[in-house]
Amino acid sequence: MSDKLKVGILGATGMVGQRFISLLEEHPWFEVVTVAASARSAGKTYEEAVGGRWKMDTPMPEAVKKLVVMNVNEVEEVAASVDFVFSAVDMSKDEIKAIEEAYAKTETPVVSNNSAHRWTPDVPMVVPEINPEHFEVIEFQKKRLGTKRGFVAVKPNCSIQSYAPVLTAWKEFEPVEVVATTYQAISGAGKTFKDWPEMVENIIPYIGGEEEKSEQEPLRLWGKVEDGVIKKASLPVITCQCIRVPVLNGHTAAAFVKFNKKPTREELIDRLVNFKGVPQELDLPSAPKQFIQYLEEDNRPQVKADVDYEKGMGVSVGRLREDTVYDFKFVGLSHNTVRGAAGGAVLCAETLKAKGYITAK
Repeated sequence: MSDKLKVGILGATGMVGQRFISLLEEHPWFEVVTVAASARSAGKTYEEAVGGRWKMDTPMPEAVKKLVVMNVNEVEEVAASVDFVFSAVDMSKDEIKAIEEAYAKTETPVVSNNSAHRWTPDVPMVVPEINPEHFEVIEFQKKRLGTKRGFVAVKPNCSIQSYAPVLTAWKEFEPVEVVATTYQAISGAGKTFKDWPEMVENIIPYIGGEEEKSEQEPLRLWGKVEDGVIKKASLPVITCQCIRVPVLNGHTAAAFVKFNKKPTREELIDRLVNFKGVPQELDLPSAPKQFIQYLEEDNRPQVKADVDYEKGMGVSVGRLREDTVYDFKFVGLSHNTVRGAAGGAVLCAETLKAKGYITAK
């Protein structure tokens, strides 16, 4: 019998669920033993349920093909088979909140890719290199839920991963104002070009709810734990535009920054390439060795050249230069379904395991 932790994927047939399954193939700590989805997929093998909708570049792992899909709404039954779950369910926000808390109340930790709980005051929303101390609110959440080991933890929106880590690396210079435009891949909407032919050679200047998330979620990452809840930071003030572009994977951000303490370009680059956090210190399995790379070429970062940096778990930055209105401007790139979605959640789970929050039942 494997000594790996037994993992369930909620919403296993969707694009993020598929990404979880591909990332967890041969994971040294976690083993996918249960896949759960809607009632219409339940009872089929995973291979049958997904059918021709497998969207990953790599083949479906053999280990999951014959797993029988369970009904995600049969909470007790699914929870009984696993040590913890990853959540990528496709439901309304209220339904997601309810089902994730229902799993937590079976004493099953939930690490969620969904946005429903990102503003629940005692639910940690974490990028492990930025704010692992926010996991401390789990103890307060357990009291509210009446659990001993069950809780919900989430990761933030994919759109902020290309600039929030950069601004975190520059914290000592006190960024006070940020203008960002994100150019977001279609996989962020769970689509491929086959599903969404109208995106070929097209740009759509609207992604529902994305601008508010892009402006507010970084402030929650930089907030403080006070009285058992997370109080968001007030600075920097961020304004954002979010644009859908004809790219499969990779969210790019063009950002302008004003600092309270103006640094030099050399200082900014130094802080980027030397920025690390708990995942690097603990050498976690999914952690990039170098979280942020700086590229000196004028035409980088590029999606085709750089999106898979550190297996999609790193951030690529380039075009850092002084600005005539703001202090500096730069371009950042991150992989939206790896670091920005399933990979970010896997790294959260690894951090939670390393800190003793996730254990075998």
